[in-house]
Amino acid sequence: MVGTLFSVVFISVAYYLFFRPYLYLLRPCKGEQHYDICMPKGYSLYGIDVSRHQGRINWERLKEGDGKSAPISFVYVKATEGSDFADVMFAENFAKAKEKGLIRGAYHYFGKHSSGLAQAQSFISRVKLEKGDLPPVVDVEERPKDKRIFLQELKIFIAKIEEHYGVKPIIYSYKKFKEHYLSDPFFSRYPLWIAHYYVPRLEEGTEWLMWQCSDRGRIEGVDENVDINIFNGNIEQLRSILIK
Repeated sequence: MVGTLFSVVFISVAYYLFFRPYLYLLRPCKGEQHYDICMPKGYSLYGIDVSRHQGRINWERLKEGDGKSAPISFVYVKATEGSDFADVMFAENFAKAKEKGLIRGAYHYFGKHSSGLAQAQSFISRVKLEKGDLPPVVDVEERPKDKRIFLQELKIFIAKIEEHYGVKPIIYSYKKFKEHYLSDPFFSRYPLWIAHYYVPRLEEGTEWLMWQCSDRGRIEGVDENVDINIFNGNIEQLRSILIK
């Protein structure tokens, strides 16, 4: 019985981590082919998010995007993680994005080992947002041991960030994490950036501002795979959420 259960779990994990992505990539593309991946149909504003894991980016080449048919409109740059980690490429990436005329934003990876206030202070001390920048983002995907304390600290972080920047931060998370941990009505007050890969569309009823539809994009100027994101709206709607 134990052996059978282990086999089922192993096969399920292997399918989702290894086989499912490649099966999806091998299917005929019924959407639009950009960035070496099949993109969902019906959208026109694309963006990426980057960190030190992409290495040094050639922003001159990146600005050209995927040709005139699918230029990059916005970029989010990782700034901090937890209460004491700063991404070594943040300052360069954040400055270069603006220099090249891209709409830019900064995000924080929320850790489970430090307080929400300490994490907010770390982000605020390093990220100076300006008029025309995107709202700050909190990336929440690390499963906690104590859900109650974790959510309490996350709420403190979000409230502090909103107070400081004067704008509602965006919550980034993947579908299952959101369903299990972020069902509190408090979090529904904030725009959602959802990560959900290898599907041609999101489920009906899902309210989202941005959709990270792939982690396997390829684009000029970036040597490593990069996350590809879709904005749920037109350019006027994108500009309407920028910091005033």
